Amino acid sequence: MVEPVGNQYVVARPVFSENSFGEEHKKVHRYHKTFLDNLRVCFRCSPQKAKNIATGLLPITSWLPAYRVKEWLLSDFVSGISTGLVAVLQGLAFALLVYVRPGYGLYAAFFPVIGYFLFGTSRHISVGPFPVLSIMVGEVVTKLVDEESFGNNFNNSTALDDEKIQVAATVSFLAGIFQLLLGALQIGFVIIYLSQSLISGFTTAAAIHVVVSQLKFILQLPVTGCKEPFSIFCQITNTNIADLVTALIILVIVFVVKEINERYKAKLPVPIPIELFVTVIATGISYACNFKERFKVDVIGELEKGFKPPVQLDMRVFQSCAGEAFSIAVVGFAVAFSVAKVYSIKYDYPINGNQELIAFGLSNIFCGAFSGFAASTSLSRSGVQESTGGKTQVAGLLSAVIVLIVILAIGFLLEPLQKSVLAALALGNLKGMLMQFREIGILWKKDKYDCMIWVVTFLCTVVLGLAIGLAASVGFELLTIVFRTQFPKCTLLANVGRSNIYKNRKDYVDIYEPEGVKIFSCPAPIFFANIDFFQDKLITAVGFNPLRVLRKRNKALRKIRKMLKKGELQMTPKSFICTVNGLNDSDEELDNNKIEELDQPTNMADLPFQIDWNAELPPNIIVPRIDIHSLILDFSAVSFFDVSALRVLKATLKDFIRVDVDVYIVGAHDGFLDKLERCAFFDEEIKPSMFFISIHDAVLHILVKKNEGCSPTFKPMKEMGSSDHYIINTNGELRNRANT
Repeated sequence: MVEPVGNQYVVARPVFSENSFGEEHKKVHRYHKTFLDNLRVCFRCSPQKAKNIATGLLPITSWLPAYRVKEWLLSDFVSGISTGLVAVLQGLAFALLVYVRPGYGLYAAFFPVIGYFLFGTSRHISVGPFPVLSIMVGEVVTKLVDEESFGNNFNNSTALDDEKIQVAATVSFLAGIFQLLLGALQIGFVIIYLSQSLISGFTTAAAIHVVVSQLKFILQLPVTGCKEPFSIFCQITNTNIADLVTALIILVIVFVVKEINERYKAKLPVPIPIELFVTVIATGISYACNFKERFKVDVIGELEKGFKPPVQLDMRVFQSCAGEAFSIAVVGFAVAFSVAKVYSIKYDYPINGNQELIAFGLSNIFCGAFSGFAASTSLSRSGVQESTGGKTQVAGLLSAVIVLIVILAIGFLLEPLQKSVLAALALGNLKGMLMQFREIGILWKKDKYDCMIWVVTFLCTVVLGLAIGLAASVGFELLTIVFRTQFPKCTLLANVGRSNIYKNRKDYVDIYEPEGVKIFSCPAPIFFANIDFFQDKLITAVGFNPLRVLRKRNKALRKIRKMLKKGELQMTPKSFICTVNGLNDSDEELDNNKIEELDQPTNMADLPFQIDWNAELPPNIIVPRIDIHSLILDFSAVSFFDVSALRVLKATLKDFIRVDVDVYIVGAHDGFLDKLERCAFFDEEIKPSMFFISIHDAVLHILVKKNEGCSPTFKPMKEMGSSDHYIINTNGELRNRANT
């Protein structure tokens, strides 16, 4: 019974163990489904289930029929045009990161949008090239394509470009297969292993790789991919000043305008499309002033009209870059899903992680087959699509139409554009990623483990490369979780405020600890890796090792029996009388004599008296004294045990029980007792009756059992007609209910 009294409450109920609570409230023994039961449910079919599966695999069938043409079409049209123009420029720019001709970036900005329009679940993200994925694909290209073997003539240059696009398309195709398989197997939860700190550190390191890779285009130096990035500094004297000046001007303008967009985004109706403006101006100036001939700058050159036939995939690439392709698949999905989740929460609609994997998998397979490279979502491009009024993926489809127009008709207008301008635009889109360095100080104040994950991820990715760095970072992240669970902060609890609240005894002044009772709390799962740590902390908390005490007692019993047999020891009502000055047997002899018996319970049935181990013992017999009679283990925060931990826990509990310390376990989660029964945990010494509902129930049970009340203000008083009924009065003290 609970009686509210102002901002306090009165509780009146019996003291419950787990068994008595189940009997009192008629606990239901539920049937837990087996693996076969789940299989039957999975393969059971009905018209409604078939419809749900169909709409789940093809989400367009659910949202397109409900499309509000009058309300949404104009907004999607404006958004699609704006996003399409940005997609064209980013496609051209990010193609440089893959080390292929800029025109192939248009394919990567077109094909994935079509696939996502049909199979995706997010309404607002813009699918296409993403700088981090582009540089990851570019790493594979430079790893597998040896540029030096092709020479410098035109025919060899064409063959080199074809080889590069074949490798890029193949690795993108393989990444799409991985994504499709992950989605089909319903294991989209893989994203949970990439924390926000890890993603932030990884994308920041990827931005550093992008900066290094684009220096060759900004300076126009003949550096071979990213195999020899430091050779840039060896050839710095060959820098094309016109390209350098152009890139610096573009960078300054882009950074300034992006900062304006960020600061005044609440007042601006749409972000200023600075990439579009500088591209048009730079193309016009380059064409009018003939930069290619006058300053020998490197321009985009001819953009082929139309589409390439499906590329022939290289199976050797499949074998050589499976690890890199899997990393690309995971990173692409992680970035896209995190962005999609932000918009789904903002606009209150559901997204499906497994379906997102399927959508991106099919999109990348489609894109790779037609000479594109891996796609995800660009944060800046998605921001343009959402801020310009995009309501659905119809805006994405219209952006693909803009890209299509450029591919088929007006691409030639961009041929005079300098590659250094595209490199500067690629770097301009990294502003948000590079600003993530500020998170180090913030994370250090909030959580040092997260800060370590960020720093280690950044360093591993910069030093080891994107694919290996990501794998090493995930391993380190999981290691921090193991470390935190392997070394939990175990504490001793005490009663605070003379109520039913128990907190860390070091954090409060007004505490009460029943004499002879220790309350030990462990806030982590207990398993094979931390059971020894748990055992050590428990022994330290109680102040003695029960197994050592038990062995000392059994050794003492051996000595006492031997002395009694020789008549060297007599018992008086007050103490022992020893008639000799010393003993003949050494500790070593006693240790080596049936040592396995030392771990058994003490047996004094054959003695003419009972020994009080805390009283005075005969000379030369030293046994550690124990100042507690009860131990309470708070397992309310323990989520699971494994078999190894249960075996050690059982042995430890038996050691305490054998040295006359009663053990109680409280707060165990539902199903824990069932697991203990399955594991044959209980026997004559360890019984289910030691489990209690709460710490307070166990404390009251101990006080009644020992008939001790160390403090008059805390002494429990029994209710008339009940042996275990207590209440907490509104002043915080335990009192008889009749007195209230």
